[in-house]
Amino acid sequence: MAVTKAPPHPRDTGEDRRPAAPKAPAPTPDPEARRLNSPLVLTLLMLLVVLCQGPIRAVLGAPVMQSWMTVFVAVLVQALPFLVLGVLLSAAIAVFVPASFFARALPRNPVLAVPVAGAAGVVLPGCECASVPVAGALVRRGVTPAAALAFLLSAPAINPIVLTATAVAFPRDPEMVVARLVASLLVACAMGWLWLRLGRTDLLKPPARHGYEGQGRGAAFWGSVRHDVMHAGGFLVVGAMAAATLKAVVPQTWLRTAAENPVIAVLALAALAVVLSICSEADAFVAASLTQFSLTARLTFLVVGPMIDLKLFAMQTGTFGRAFALRFAPATLALAIVVSVLTGWVML
Repeated sequence: MAVTKAPPHPRDTGEDRRPAAPKAPAPTPDPEARRLNSPLVLTLLMLLVVLCQGPIRAVLGAPVMQSWMTVFVAVLVQALPFLVLGVLLSAAIAVFVPASFFARALPRNPVLAVPVAGAAGVVLPGCECASVPVAGALVRRGVTPAAALAFLLSAPAINPIVLTATAVAFPRDPEMVVARLVASLLVACAMGWLWLRLGRTDLLKPPARHGYEGQGRGAAFWGSVRHDVMHAGGFLVVGAMAAATLKAVVPQTWLRTAAENPVIAVLALAALAVVLSICSEADAFVAASLTQFSLTARLTFLVVGPMIDLKLFAMQTGTFGRAFALRFAPATLALAIVVSVLTGWVML
């Protein structure tokens, strides 16, 4: 019978089978040590301003800069109250009004639901930043996409805050208020019916969940207010800066040359509306400052801006998908320009 030998003990073989001590990790550089924090940046900026106060005072004292600051401050002061009021009402609707309310209020016939949803924008204030998530919630709750898209386009353009701001910005041209209402509503309904006829459900990808789920209503309300004020306020500042630059820096001969050609004037202000991405509660004051252009060209600016601009394209892409946005945005832009020109030709 074979005898099985036990394995030799480590002490007999001279081997040390104790686990090796782990090596200490190499020290990693602290990223915070190389990063400039906000207080340091602010301190450096204030120091730079103090050291350069002479040249800065000379620049601000120039007539061009004084004209620039006058237009910039005037646009901000006029538009800010409407922006704040619109943000508060928009947040209240987004948080306290359930999306199921709209599904119950709309007709079941999709053809009739489109104009009803478009007209609902007259009584439901909100900027374009809020209309995209609300439209996504409507689609997710079972509302026909054509009606949700009509609401998405009309609500930021024809709500009472926007129309009141337009009336204040154009006190001598009250027909601008009616023209903006008619043109924007026509575009919204036409795009809804166009989607009903040619739209494909596989292109529309509604969001999986609502942005306020898991939060209390109070926290969601103030979170929405802070978000919209920061975003819309930033776009308002950019728009006011652009309007002041066009007014004070760009040679007036250039603006007159563009404004004298009706086609170039309309296309120029349509492109400006897309690029500036101004909140709809404040765009009327920017348009009113562009006095070189005709009322029809400025109407195009007011109709195009709340329906399609750079930030809206990004939001539509994130909410409904890139395939949808790449088709919906160009069609909306082209239709908005055509309807604005026709409405201005008839009413202005």
